Amino acid sequence: MSTHERIIDIHCHIYPEKIAAKAVAGVGAFYGMHMEGEGSPEALAASAERHGIDYCLVHSVATTAHQVTSINDFIAKQQRLHPEFIGFATIHQDFEDMEGELARIQELGLHGIKIHPDSQKVNMDDPRLMRLYELIEGKLPIMIHCGDYRYDYSHPRRLVNILHTFPNLVVDAAHFGGWSLWDLAVEYLEHESCMMDLSSSMYWLGARRTRELIEIYGADRVMFGSDFPMETTENELRRFDACQLDVASREQILWQNGQKYLGMDLR
Repeated sequence: MSTHERIIDIHCHIYPEKIAAKAVAGVGAFYGMHMEGEGSPEALAASAERHGIDYCLVHSVATTAHQVTSINDFIAKQQRLHPEFIGFATIHQDFEDMEGELARIQELGLHGIKIHPDSQKVNMDDPRLMRLYELIEGKLPIMIHCGDYRYDYSHPRRLVNILHTFPNLVVDAAHFGGWSLWDLAVEYLEHESCMMDLSSSMYWLGARRTRELIEIYGADRVMFGSDFPMETTENELRRFDACQLDVASREQILWQNGQKYLGMDLR
């Protein structure tokens, strides 16, 4: 990897220091996996500096409605403290004043929304979330966890319904469009208008299949993401390098597509 490459890590989780270890362990238990990193903002900032990451898109997920405001306050605070952090808010399908919180999110300076249908136990095309998409279409991008062989909440076919209903919604279909359902995701998303990130995918797919899927979707739709702390930045960069992409594709995936998705001109 060239030392001159600029990189946006489009998929990073962070948690308050006092609960980071417990939160990381909980995510690991949810997936039945060993978590590779620490989940504190300080750990992510140190990792980003060590491995040449210019910006990290940071978020956390509310599994209950009452967690929404405190998580959004935390993400906004960390964005202020760390210039390299780009904060995404959380929302929950049962949050009563969704419109009011979305206005507050923008006042806080947060740049988008992250939802996780599986951990929030809601179909991504549930009417309550369809209302969310209606409110943010053309205003804020959204990252949606997609895919899990154990659940139907985040099935890629549900994303197609969303994309067709809200054609101007800017979406990152996280985990290459369908974690653990990567080939199935291609059937639904190959020709759809959405971005997707590589987080928690390359380990399972290997370099050859990762490269093939990038070619299928097009390098202009794919963004680099580590899924920190599920994976370490170092490991994910090494896996990305192993794909042996051409220089133009690398630049798109590591830098240009992230700016396009965020609607930001980053320096």
